[in-house]
Amino acid sequence: MKTVKIYIEGMTCRHCIQRVSNALDSVGVENAEVEIGEAIIKFDENRVNIDKVAKALEEAGYRLKSWQDQ
Repeated sequence: MKTVKIYIEGMTCRHCIQRVSNALDSVGVENAEVEIGEAIIKFDENRVNIDKVAKALEEAGYRLKSWQDQ
């Protein structure tokens, strides 16, 4: 299980938190602690990668700015 902190552009409210959470769930992220502008996510590297996360966020209307391993 890999843990990564991601920084997300375009989030402004609680509605955004829910949309980001749903987007992360949709690609198989196991656990996501989402706040406005960032999230700590845990995922199985065999099923999910950062490119999938970025694409899911983009489809939800947000942009992955950067990330760092935890």
